[in-house]
Amino acid sequence: MESCRRTGLSGVLCSLSLLCVILDIQLDGVLGATHVEIEHHLEMGRKLLAAGQLAEALSHYHSAVEGDSKNYLTYYKRAAVFLAMGKSKSALPDLTRAIQLKPDFLAARLQRGNILLKQGNTQEAKDDFNAVLQRSPDHEEAQDQLIKANELEELQEEAHAAYHQGDYSATITVLERVIEISPWDPESRELRADCYIRMGDPQKAIQDLTPTTRLRNDNRAAFLKLSLLHYRLGEHHDSLNHIRECLKLDQDDKECFSHYKQVKKLSKQLDSAEGYIQEDRCQEAIDKYESVMKTEPNVEYYTNLAKERICFCLVKIKLAMEAIDACSEAHQRTPRNANVLRDRAEAYILNQDYEKAVEDYQEAREFDSDSNDIREGLERAQKLLKISRKRDYYKILGVNRNANKQEIIKAYRKLAQQWHPDNFQSESEKKEAEKKFIDIASAKEVLTDPGQELKGLHIYISDSYYILVLGI
Repeated sequence: MESCRRTGLSGVLCSLSLLCVILDIQLDGVLGATHVEIEHHLEMGRKLLAAGQLAEALSHYHSAVEGDSKNYLTYYKRAAVFLAMGKSKSALPDLTRAIQLKPDFLAARLQRGNILLKQGNTQEAKDDFNAVLQRSPDHEEAQDQLIKANELEELQEEAHAAYHQGDYSATITVLERVIEISPWDPESRELRADCYIRMGDPQKAIQDLTPTTRLRNDNRAAFLKLSLLHYRLGEHHDSLNHIRECLKLDQDDKECFSHYKQVKKLSKQLDSAEGYIQEDRCQEAIDKYESVMKTEPNVEYYTNLAKERICFCLVKIKLAMEAIDACSEAHQRTPRNANVLRDRAEAYILNQDYEKAVEDYQEAREFDSDSNDIREGLERAQKLLKISRKRDYYKILGVNRNANKQEIIKAYRKLAQQWHPDNFQSESEKKEAEKKFIDIASAKEVLTDPGQELKGLHIYISDSYYILVLGI
């Protein structure tokens, strides 16, 4: 107030003057504190970025941007973190904002142009590179990138022209260079994937489509196409995973939901069938695989798989003739399937047709030379064949080669009773009967359990009874 009197100000004016001074002091303090905080966030962001702690660095840069939305450098530095995290789409708005705040910021212009070029946006990229060259005509990176942008533009036109002419091989060749320049361009990858599909190479199509699910926002079309491709390849779990991603984006998508129901039903049946096999519930597994063929009759892979596994199950439950028929049908569908040949060989062994078993195992080994099961199975079939050629056990028992176990045992009992040595009196007749009795017992054991012949058969004869000993 004393100063007011000296300057001649009235009481009201003097009070207003003092209030303004106080407010100025308070605002200066607030602005100073905010500036310190912003600098702290920027410094922490820089250190964390250098240390590779990207998420933490990004958090500090978020705070710096919120603290000062007019500072072009904070946007630029946050964009650098987004790029380090592989989030180029998030970096673009920050680079654009930095350029708006400082139009002559060449580093941001160049960085944005590089991103746009990798995204395949040639015209926008060229605009940024030209803007850099207008202010810095000798800028080497901008010159090189402008040349690439012009090359990319020409290649894109060439690729589309080849595609419309139906020359998919040429389209793929051109797109290899296109994608090399613009790896973040979903359109080029989708076009190449379509070419691979038309040329019958779904695996390569999958490789191209997979990254497009991240390169486009809400790319339900890519998820659906991926699910369909995996489904047709028989990869039902992958198919189910992709179609679920589509429904996460829009649970009401009709195409995705329709395919989801089909994949889910089929996948459940396939998993159940394999579960039954693991639990030795083979008849239930056969029934389930019959259902698989009804659920999906149009994709050959699933019918072939069902036929193969039904063949396996019939062998496992020792239905020899049914297994041979089922395995033969599966073999016709997939002639190079080593598993089917192995299983049919086992069915032939069950039917005592060792020569055909050896043939199947030899063919299976051509397609899968590393399988221990096939190698061991072939050795076993060869031993059985060798043994069977020494003696005709069916002839000894007087039964057909397709006789079942009950028929074999019935014939054995009849002949064993007939040729029991106790039924004969003379020494010569008794010795002949003993020989016959041993052959009959040996035939019965081999035909009811082929593996026993491999272990050896020894018969001990006493005065009143005969004992068959297996082993040794």
